[in-house]
Amino acid sequence: MAAEQTSSAYISHHLTNWTFGYIPGEGWQVAHTAEEASKMGFYAIHLDSMLWSVGLGILFCLIFWSVAKKATSGTPGKLQSFIELIVEFVDNNVRDSYNGKSKLIAPLALTIFVWIFLMNLMDLIPIDYIPALAQKIGASMGHDPHHVYMKIVPTTDPNITLGMSFSVFALIIFYSIKEKGFGGFIGELTLHPFSAKNPIAKIVLIPINFILEFVTLIAKPISLGLRLFGNMYAGELIFVLIALMPFWIQWALSVPWAIFHILVITLQAFVFMMLTIVYLSLASQTEH
Repeated sequence: MAAEQTSSAYISHHLTNWTFGYIPGEGWQVAHTAEEASKMGFYAIHLDSMLWSVGLGILFCLIFWSVAKKATSGTPGKLQSFIELIVEFVDNNVRDSYNGKSKLIAPLALTIFVWIFLMNLMDLIPIDYIPALAQKIGASMGHDPHHVYMKIVPTTDPNITLGMSFSVFALIIFYSIKEKGFGGFIGELTLHPFSAKNPIAKIVLIPINFILEFVTLIAKPISLGLRLFGNMYAGELIFVLIALMPFWIQWALSVPWAIFHILVITLQAFVFMMLTIVYLSLASQTEH
């Protein structure tokens, strides 16, 4: 696939999503070029990101449901032992990091860790296999194969990572109001970090406190989503660049990088999970 295109076209093709959206004056359609995708702006959806993220989410649910249904108290099978190890690992981290009381946090942390790990794991599939298959299918349907796009790593799409992080942000707001009340939540944003006993000074400090606390609050989901996206996008880009090299160099570089990347994809799933737990734990604290 790399040999059929220039280096810049190859890189651009691999970093372009399969996009459906609205182009002013032309209506709703699938973008055939990156330029058409950019014209869609907000009225666009990355079909490949949705396909793989939802599909992997369903796969995660089916695997865990199947294991739970067949679970035995006797000698467990290898898959059950592996699933129990993951559940115990996540549960221990929740117990150590979350100070509140909620039955949602542990299942949420487990879902985040496994789902993100599965999405990241797609980065280890040889970079041309599935996109080349998508091009062949597109060509058989009469489409120009050069206009058939398929990104299979959802976490290299900022829409996916920021979507997950802003869902966590919504939970942060929910738990803050639930545990502290609406007045307590507003007080946390306006009466910290600077405080004063003088009423006039306290009023003067409210806008300063609000700016500082609001920036801190909104930085949590943005940094959470961009961290995951940045690390996975960089890893994907390195695989793309390696694919442009001669065949013998590809094996010399791709195998070590893939082995190292196993650590990266696991660590990024773990970091996202842990930060979610910590943020929700902070939101649940009522001491101040």
